[in-house]
Amino acid sequence: MNTTLLRLISKLQNRKIMVIGDMVADVYVEGKVSRISREAPVLILEHMAETVVPGGAANAVHNTAALGGCVYAVGVVGEDYAGQQLTQNLQKKQVNTKGIIIDPSRPTITKTRVMAGGQATVRQQVVRIDRDKKEPLSGSGQQAMKNYILSHIESMAGVILSDYGSQTIPPGIIRSVIDGCQRAGMPCIVDSRYNIKAYTGVTVVKQNESEAAAAVGYEIVDENTLVTAGWTILERLHAQAVLITCGPDGMTLFEASGKVSQIPVTNKSAVYDVTGAGDTVVAAMTLALAAGASYLEAARLANFAAGIVVKKLGTATATPEELAAAISRYQYEV
Repeated sequence: MNTTLLRLISKLQNRKIMVIGDMVADVYVEGKVSRISREAPVLILEHMAETVVPGGAANAVHNTAALGGCVYAVGVVGEDYAGQQLTQNLQKKQVNTKGIIIDPSRPTITKTRVMAGGQATVRQQVVRIDRDKKEPLSGSGQQAMKNYILSHIESMAGVILSDYGSQTIPPGIIRSVIDGCQRAGMPCIVDSRYNIKAYTGVTVVKQNESEAAAAVGYEIVDENTLVTAGWTILERLHAQAVLITCGPDGMTLFEASGKVSQIPVTNKSAVYDVTGAGDTVVAAMTLALAAGASYLEAARLANFAAGIVVKKLGTATATPEELAAAISRYQYEV
């Protein structure tokens, strides 16, 4: 099957994918520890640098583009520096950002991490400051978003719904997207942190263990409870497949046909950071399904992609070249 996955990589290129969700700006403020403040027992940092990188649904956008997809991003940002930087960063990745609505009444969703360290020390996160406005989008904003989606979705090969709980995508739009994908026979994948029950009829559901446990209302403590949770989610949402990621234990894929597949991790060493790996999974799986892969082939390809990004610090992406190398290396090792 690894030979099949290698051939699949070239088929991912230029597939049109619409990513709809909570666009987040991950802001990193870096400083060098100077001294202890006289005002309070806190560190004083000398400002060294500040960077803005894609987070939340924007990280799913970034990952899809990095793997070769032609991405149409749909979401909301504020009329502020973080929103401008985030949009510009995505445009540099050849992402179509015309579906990102600018709403002056709300801030861009930001997660600002203050990092302290020096040349001889490891950088450490001192504090994280989150900025969000968890209120429905304005009526005019909703209409603009809906108009954009309806005018472009028929030309897509797949859709990702990336829900981080900020409520920037109205329920009515979610419903119309899922219904539209069903009518077109187009794969639609949802990755929802807190509200998976709102996505009935979606093609594929991606959850991690804790999210799946919250969705079914009980802890996942062993293989039996994992399998029960997977089937429960699949049946409740009338999905075609459910993919539950289990960290070092790999992934488990449930298909409406009744098949359950255990997918072991491809990289058991050098795991540095799992931040954003779920976005990599949905990006790779959506592109693979859009290219005609089976659910199992798409999940296995996504597993390899996740194995690449967890070896990198922060929200990261995988390239087609890295993906091909990882699959070839694994094929050789086993």
